[in-house]
Amino acid sequence: MSPSTVSAFGIDIGGSGIKAAPVDVATGRLLAQRLTVPTPQPSTPTALARTVRELVADFDPPAAVPMGLTFPAPLRHGIAPWVANLDDSWVGVDVPQVLGEALGREPVAINDADAAGFAETRFGAARGVAGVVLVITLGTGIGSGMFVDGTLVPNTELGHLEIDGVKAEWRAAASIKDREGLTYSAWAQRLQRYFETLETLFSPDLFVVGGGVSRVADKFLPLLDLATPIVPALFRNTAGIVGAAVFAAESSTSPTT
Repeated sequence: MSPSTVSAFGIDIGGSGIKAAPVDVATGRLLAQRLTVPTPQPSTPTALARTVRELVADFDPPAAVPMGLTFPAPLRHGIAPWVANLDDSWVGVDVPQVLGEALGREPVAINDADAAGFAETRFGAARGVAGVVLVITLGTGIGSGMFVDGTLVPNTELGHLEIDGVKAEWRAAASIKDREGLTYSAWAQRLQRYFETLETLFSPDLFVVGGGVSRVADKFLPLLDLATPIVPALFRNTAGIVGAAVFAAESSTSPTT
């Protein structure tokens, strides 16, 4: 692919699958069909780095193209203090360094929910929204991305808030709805408690709800009674790819990088 047609490259690493594609960071549009491969099991740093290298090789992006990757854990200056959906051997590992050595370049890494937030604030449901925006992803757990006037507050991990003595994601994640066979009405009651707690703590200007379940947002969002506007995400399966690419592009043009 030509350097003139590729703005940035995004890699979305998840517990079950890894996706990648080049992205036009001026529009958020994928410049080629995304490719998806299973996450290796066990998902050790060595195995994951090899899989990511092979996936990226299928695209052969030019060396000058900024490359971003998501990681399903908080990242403190690139290092994962704990992990939930990958092998425990990632704890304490410098994620961009390990994957960069495999790729032969210097990628930037970002938490997966933060990346989804980048996609939504730059091109999606939160584009142009001033103030505090909370992007909440409902899936296996609950992820969160907080943005203040478009600037990321990283690693918020608001799915781990303890509400009524229980971690929020243990009661309100989309996986819990499926596991317990909850109706949308019953699940919405749990979501109501979660989102009203976020309202009290952060007084946000907008909630954006992502994750695969956002495809049927009309079945549960209207059941919530909140003071804050709440809307479904525009990006779904491509959110991580787009967000990682945008983050990489913005990082490469920052005067501090």
